[in-house]
Amino acid sequence: MTAQKLPAGSQFPDIVAAQQGGGTLTLGAPAAGRDWQLIVVYRGKHCPMCTSYLTELNALLPEYHALGVDVVAVSADPEDKAQEQIALVTPDFPVGYDLSIDQMHALGLYVSQPRSTQETDRPFAEPGIFVVNAEGQVQVTDISNAPFARPDLKTLMGGLRFIRNPDNNYPIRGTLHAA
Repeated sequence: MTAQKLPAGSQFPDIVAAQQGGGTLTLGAPAAGRDWQLIVVYRGKHCPMCTSYLTELNALLPEYHALGVDVVAVSADPEDKAQEQIALVTPDFPVGYDLSIDQMHALGLYVSQPRSTQETDRPFAEPGIFVVNAEGQVQVTDISNAPFARPDLKTLMGGLRFIRNPDNNYPIRGTLHAA
């Protein structure tokens, strides 16, 4: 059973992960003078699609930063596996690791068991994207239960450009709840 997804417009939960290179990474807390944050949850070292996705994200990083959007990525991998994958990507954004099952569920992510020890040695999060606005609210979210379904990063950036333009007065979508 999967945890309840984070409602659009809700406050992003307090999630802190260990950070590659030392220290901690607070998800939902933009850094470097930016007021929004894009959080990419990736499956881990066993996922070649994740490596490609993170590489593409790194190439688009200057454009996200130009929009005032801080970018971070995080997985449930232990430090050694996270380091191996990040060595392939060499990102210019912070990367967290060692998300717990409780943290993955707090984010409303799908969590999978490994198919074998060759895949990985622990449960891991399936892909998730969260855009947290300046008020700490979930502005945009996308979660998947498989590596093949994730948003195109250029399309997402174009959408954020539209949303962040004050002339568009674009609200958080998907906030109507059942009666």
